[in-house]
Amino acid sequence: MPISNFFMCLCLLPICRREGIDIRSSMATFELYRRSTIGMCLTDTLDDMVSSGALSPELAIQVLVQFDKSMTSALEHQVKSKVTVKGHLHTYRFCDNVWTFILTDAIFKNEEITETINKVKIVACDSKLLETKEE
Repeated sequence: MPISNFFMCLCLLPICRREGIDIRSSMATFELYRRSTIGMCLTDTLDDMVSSGALSPELAIQVLVQFDKSMTSALEHQVKSKVTVKGHLHTYRFCDNVWTFILTDAIFKNEEITETINKVKIVACDSKLLETKEE
């Protein structure tokens, strides 16, 4: 999977707005991984299932919240490889304890491969913020 597919932060907002669901109360984790390839596929599938009546909007939100928790846990406990990133910083922003970087001509390297991406967006959040939300 190309590294550039790891863009972040998507929610089932159209469904929530249509059904009148307030999802803010169920947000205990970051929604960073919903814009990854697997997150987008999950979101599209859940949207289709809700639209066809096969799944309630509340259950779809619960699935997404569990996906957020599972991705955070898996990356924290199971991923051991490291990647270095080098590129030209096009834009950066810090808002609400979230850093956003847009790099051009970025080079991602790990032990096995090197990949060049024309434009990549990196969103970084402090994981300690999750600990205070879940307590």
